[in-house]
Amino acid sequence: MLALTFLLTACSVNGTTKTKATDDRLSPCPKSPNCVSSLSKDESHYVAPLAYETTLEEAREKLISVIHSMKRSEIVTAEMKYIHATFTSALFRFVDDVEFSFDDQKKVIDVKSASRTGYSDLGVNRKRVEEIRRRFLNL
Repeated sequence: MLALTFLLTACSVNGTTKTKATDDRLSPCPKSPNCVSSLSKDESHYVAPLAYETTLEEAREKLISVIHSMKRSEIVTAEMKYIHATFTSALFRFVDDVEFSFDDQKKVIDVKSASRTGYSDLGVNRKRVEEIRRRFLNL
């Protein structure tokens, strides 16, 4: 048990990870199942974007409020059309990167949620995006 705890803790060393792609689109998910994205063509990684009917500024502030309301979250970057946040797990302190890219013409917020370490996330990233969606719609 001690060896397993050490192994999991050692794997949770969280350096920075490459996030936003250079063309202002979110970078694609890797082949591993620990990532979801509204831009994915692969059904196993796909999650619907967030929709809004307000101004971009209002949607952005609403999303920032949602992120701040969630446990162990931190906003790393908050540009007008792009937000990068991290979420840290309670037990092993694993860090996941969650990115949002606003498309004001379509009135959607593309989202990508990915684990920095490991292979499987047991559906944590998908559940997180759906919780963000629920809070965003109810705020």
